[in-house]
Amino acid sequence: MHLFRTPHFFRWIFPKRMWGFSCPEKTVYLTFDDGPTTTASEWVLNFLRDENVRATFFCIGENVSKHPELFKRMKSESHAVGNHSYGHEHGMKVSKTDYFASIERADELIQSKLFRPPYGRMPRSYDPSLDKYTIVMWSWMAYDFDDSVPIEKILKSAKSIRNGDILVFHDNQKSFKRLKIILPQVVEMLKEKGFAFEVITSRKDRQLPLTDRT
Repeated sequence: MHLFRTPHFFRWIFPKRMWGFSCPEKTVYLTFDDGPTTTASEWVLNFLRDENVRATFFCIGENVSKHPELFKRMKSESHAVGNHSYGHEHGMKVSKTDYFASIERADELIQSKLFRPPYGRMPRSYDPSLDKYTIVMWSWMAYDFDDSVPIEKILKSAKSIRNGDILVFHDNQKSFKRLKIILPQVVEMLKEKGFAFEVITSRKDRQLPLTDRT
């Protein structure tokens, strides 16, 4: 089952994680996971530049190490960056020690107070090292990485995007073919509805109350 919108009870279970924003104006938060990669990230950056749109990139430390020029470009073009671990470890499939070591290793390169857990999964036991991060989740998932989800279904779901939503796309090679089709249409749709695009910072707007998400 593919859940484009994050269920409300997730926010109740994990209230310290950021799921969305309360915004006085029509604003959404475009995010990309897994870069930087030479083909996909470069295309995304060019597209965002042409559309005059800013986004937040949750980067894998290993990819930052391989493509430092693209990482620098993300920041120089006024996008925000966040930590997505060093090796994209699944929080339920590696040891707690290895998981948090990966985050800290990535932090040496990325130096951001934003963290998004790969696969949205973290170890069950909390670690104090996370206290310095804002853990950013999402309220709408594009499923650009999943060939089993028809693009038409994704675009139909995009009509449900609301003010303050955090949107997830992927600037990796696996998603690139579908991303090139989905992203321009979603951005065009949102612009036609009058939405602005903002970046995420660790001390930006207050988190959106659950009672507002009806």
